[in-house]
Amino acid sequence: MAEPTGVVAVVVTYQPDVEATTVLLRALAPQVDSVVLVDNGSGAGAVAALRAEVEHLGGEVVPLGANVGIARAQNLGVERARGLGATAVLLSDQDSVPEHDMVARLRDGLDRARAEHGRVAAVGPVTVDERNAGATLLFSDHRWGPRRAEVPAQDRALVPATFLIASGCLVDLAVLDEVGGMNEAWFIDHIDLEWGLRARRAGYGSYGVVGARLAHSLGDRVQRIPGRERDVHIHSPVRNYYMARNTVLLVRSGLLSRTWQVGYLAWITKYTVFYVLTVNPRLARARLLLRGLLDGARGRTGPLAPPPSGPKAVG
Repeated sequence: MAEPTGVVAVVVTYQPDVEATTVLLRALAPQVDSVVLVDNGSGAGAVAALRAEVEHLGGEVVPLGANVGIARAQNLGVERARGLGATAVLLSDQDSVPEHDMVARLRDGLDRARAEHGRVAAVGPVTVDERNAGATLLFSDHRWGPRRAEVPAQDRALVPATFLIASGCLVDLAVLDEVGGMNEAWFIDHIDLEWGLRARRAGYGSYGVVGARLAHSLGDRVQRIPGRERDVHIHSPVRNYYMARNTVLLVRSGLLSRTWQVGYLAWITKYTVFYVLTVNPRLARARLLLRGLLDGARGRTGPLAPPPSGPKAVG
């Protein structure tokens, strides 16, 4: 049992690998006061298995019964954490595994960041995707937008970050009160980036903490691209839609400088060309990417509506 810290972990699941998620829960529970698992409409068997594990660990499950998006699930988990007396939340995806001392290192990093820098939105671990040559998932400011940060070897160093990926991110609830919760209208993709930029606009900084480590799998798989140092993370066609749409929404949001707007438009162009030309099913991806780009330009948000079925309506 962890000593009281005021930290509650909010874990969001969607059709999870129960065994892998169990590993996460058992690694995380001893480091926090409690675990709130918010399930986004997974099957009854998976939810029952996770409920048994979470309750055994002293936490609770919030089953939503449908996929309402990661942002909505995170916000609901945060509200439940408030009810449990949390002063900070540790956000986590289902496909992450923290080191045994990650939360303690993050708490220490948050205290030091406040002492050194004042207004701090959140701190996060130096996250590593071991499938991709040990690439760190920590991003800092560059001319055309966020790029992988240079991580010093010095233990406990604080690395300024443009934003922090949600999984493993320790957020002060008082900051959430001021900045606002996650953007539910965007459903999934760029949720953590958009929140980090809103926090920055409100005068808060975000920092990676060297020595706080989290293993995390980004995307469904990785694919080797000739001439690139690292593999590319591959997502489903539906995620292609959200990435395209929300990138356009991000460019239109007013949160980016002019050069970053150009950088993101160039990036989503390359992203679209790559998927349409090289990743099957290419036609389905092309349709969803085009739809995402158009919906973003039109300002449409929310979940992706299923295509119409049956006879075409007349009249």
